[in-house]
Amino acid sequence: MNKTLKTILSILLALLCVFLVYKIYDGVMEPVRFEKDVNARKKVAIQQLKDIRDLQVAYKSVNDRFTASFDTLKQFYKNGEMIVLMQIGSKDDSLAWAHTQEVKKAAKGKLTDADLFRLYQQGDNKLVFAIQNKIPVRDTLFNHRTDFNIDTIDKIPFAVDETGSAEITDVEMAAIVKKVSGVDVPLFEAKMPYKSLLRGLDHQLIVNLVAEREDLGQYEGLQVGSITAPNNNAGNWE
Repeated sequence: MNKTLKTILSILLALLCVFLVYKIYDGVMEPVRFEKDVNARKKVAIQQLKDIRDLQVAYKSVNDRFTASFDTLKQFYKNGEMIVLMQIGSKDDSLAWAHTQEVKKAAKGKLTDADLFRLYQQGDNKLVFAIQNKIPVRDTLFNHRTDFNIDTIDKIPFAVDETGSAEITDVEMAAIVKKVSGVDVPLFEAKMPYKSLLRGLDHQLIVNLVAEREDLGQYEGLQVGSITAPNNNAGNWE
């Protein structure tokens, strides 16, 4: 074997060794990268499910039931109103409390909380009272959030089509009224299956994760609320 051929073979063997080392390292690191990506996606999805829960609870406070329609939730957020108890002043403020009692006494007890609110609006800021007020839902929920988008509340994040360009998978949501201990109880649930949420990640590792959840008798994804087992609207990550 001539020197040139030996050199070529040595280079090829070195490249093969580098390739094998890379494949071994990549095989070891793939589950680590997968878990990191899963946790990142779950963080986004959990926040979205919490937002759905907040919307549903607010909707129920007005309508005495949950809804299975995202269109209804969207309209409720954009155009609905909620009754909010506004607390003006504090009973712990003895001067303000005494002043309020004097104002009521001067009116011979005929002042309602609405009357006190009008006095407060006119500049008397030493009053103590509580009043119910209607406030637009969008001014009550998520108004401090820059990452909230009501128009995509029904879409599973990261669930894209084959080209990776368009969201195509809807959050699964249901709502019913179920008798629990003889009492009608409104229930709802919202689900994001891992097969959709983790789309684009390692297929076999997704299959393994789903199979593991199924073996444990657990939902193979993220879920908030339940229409089969009342859980006080808890999430399965909590």
